[in-house]
Amino acid sequence: MLKLSVVIITLNEEKNIGKCLHSLQTLTDDIIVVDSGSTDKTEEVCKQYNVKFLVRDFDDYSSQKNYGNSFAKYDYILSIDADEVISEKLRSSIEKIEFGENEFYGFNLLNHYCGKPIRFGGWYPDKKYRIWNKNYGKWEGKIHEKIVFSQPPKKCFLKGKLLHFAYETKEVHKQKTIKYSKLMGQRDFENGKNYGYLMLYLKPIYKFISMYIIKLGFLDGKRGFLLAKTSAYGSFVKVSEFFLKKKHKNSCM
Repeated sequence: MLKLSVVIITLNEEKNIGKCLHSLQTLTDDIIVVDSGSTDKTEEVCKQYNVKFLVRDFDDYSSQKNYGNSFAKYDYILSIDADEVISEKLRSSIEKIEFGENEFYGFNLLNHYCGKPIRFGGWYPDKKYRIWNKNYGKWEGKIHEKIVFSQPPKKCFLKGKLLHFAYETKEVHKQKTIKYSKLMGQRDFENGKNYGYLMLYLKPIYKFISMYIIKLGFLDGKRGFLLAKTSAYGSFVKVSEFFLKKKHKNSCM
């Protein structure tokens, strides 16, 4: 069996984690799940598989993932989310890897929206690099975290897709969009970024036009329209959150 550890972070993922773990069977004998205190059956589902189930209070995504990495049995780690599934072709590609000293492996992510794959609007191809040597890289960043290396790795790209089932309904998409947009607005404020008030309107308009027209989102039909619309709303929420933080800071001075 491949000397590869898999790290997954979870919170109330009982609907997704089973499919994810099932797709990893026979690929590895070392799967670490770091849970943030799920109140559903996430732990119960995980215990049906051979995983190390750890519980840790959530502070940020990088810290959570790095914590899981510290329990990895092997040097090379595959990081995936609970709502992602390894395709058969990608599994085959991963099984053929002969790991070197410091390599960084990527593949295409195929996002699904309301049960259907999305191929336009900037959502595909969506290249993700998720396999690396933990001795050379670690996660950094509170949101939209990335792997930062102590020395540049050799990049390798694999055949096959990682299937992403993040948004089963448009309501779930809207909720997640609001959550992450607020976090990004807070991050922009903390990083000293500055927006003019016109950006409250210009950013959402540009986001919609970019996704739906320039990046051909209309070719995904109704789903393409809903994605562009919700993403545009997310841009509005992000800038609004920035101004809320700025207003709060000014009122405390």
